[in-house]
Amino acid sequence: MNVENSLKKLFSLHSFGIKLGLDNIKNFLNRTGNPYKDLKMFHIAGSNGKGSTSSFLASILMEYNYKVGLYTSPHFVRFNERIKINGEEIPNEYVATFVDKYDKLIEQYELTFFEVTTAMAFEYFEVNKVDYAVIETGLGGRLDATNVIMPLASVITSISLEHTKILGNTIEEIAAEKAGIIKKGIPAFIGKLPPNAVEVIEKKCSETGSELFKISEYINEKKKSLELYTDELELDEWNMPLKGEYQKYNAALAGLVITKILDESDSNIISRGIKDMVKNTGIQGRYEYYKRNPDIIFDSAHNPEGIKNFLSEFGKESTKYSKKVVLFGAMRDKAIEEMLVMLWEYFDEIHITSIIYERASTIDELKKIGDKINLILTAEENPTEFINKFENEDEKCVLVVLGSMYVLGEIKSRLANK
Repeated sequence: MNVENSLKKLFSLHSFGIKLGLDNIKNFLNRTGNPYKDLKMFHIAGSNGKGSTSSFLASILMEYNYKVGLYTSPHFVRFNERIKINGEEIPNEYVATFVDKYDKLIEQYELTFFEVTTAMAFEYFEVNKVDYAVIETGLGGRLDATNVIMPLASVITSISLEHTKILGNTIEEIAAEKAGIIKKGIPAFIGKLPPNAVEVIEKKCSETGSELFKISEYINEKKKSLELYTDELELDEWNMPLKGEYQKYNAALAGLVITKILDESDSNIISRGIKDMVKNTGIQGRYEYYKRNPDIIFDSAHNPEGIKNFLSEFGKESTKYSKKVVLFGAMRDKAIEEMLVMLWEYFDEIHITSIIYERASTIDELKKIGDKINLILTAEENPTEFINKFENEDEKCVLVVLGSMYVLGEIKSRLANK
């Protein structure tokens, strides 16, 4: 089986949708030798920041000269981006071989796309004998396919209202789902969370006998800076590869995990891991400049908290632009109305687009939401053509391509092939 056929087979599994639960993947992994059981892993969940925190964590480990597996989702342009070792993507040949080898088992257990990809990552990391693997959850935590693992640490980056039809309608309910990755006796780490979410996680840690490390207890917040202090480490200079003050909290959380779990506290190495994170891991879509003059920025803010974080940084430089335009696309299970209202305060024009994907909100659905709140939304059936035309705008203009990673990934893929 070649990689094109393998990927076609894999993506066809999207027809199974999202199946929360661990029985199918556990049965499949049992039949394939449970390759994850010998891996030393870090498990990362959160509404926002889990991709960045996972990448910071992997990058720091790499700077300590460890061989590091990194599993994230979704991908932007290539499926292979989801599974990396020391920044190198999983080869096409391995993807094809895995799907071919387990084709009948995949059908037998009716695995979803995400379940197969998760199992593939586990086996690839085990076969290549990584020292550590950083595993990002897909959706939620408790019933996420990745939650079969027994990690060295469970990390929850942030909690906000998202996937409410699946995870719950309150912060407390969502926190309980995310806290499902916390295992008996395994240390847990949390970023800046709402107080009601912290209470839920504290209760979970009490039930599981897990030591809880709160980033808030290890940082000093200053007007234009952030200081991370532990018994082992002092870090107050941040050479950040990603824009946004909120990224410092993700970096600090990763540094705290490394320090407390592995007793690695060389501030120079940790700082270098933070500084070189993009180079080491190839992370995309976080205030990423696609072009300058006029500026075209890609950002995968996909829920109100993510939009707020993006706008807090964008607002610092928005006055330098003569015209501010946003191209927006989202999954239909997100708080789209709230996000559009937030964007309208900062942008002169809101353009909307969509992709062919079962969870994606269509242009018509977005337009109906806009009509409901009296916002003028301009439809873009061909987003790449719109972006290409924008490149000829005045140098003082800006276009922000914002929203779901799935939408951004499709657009970036088309632009790459233009």
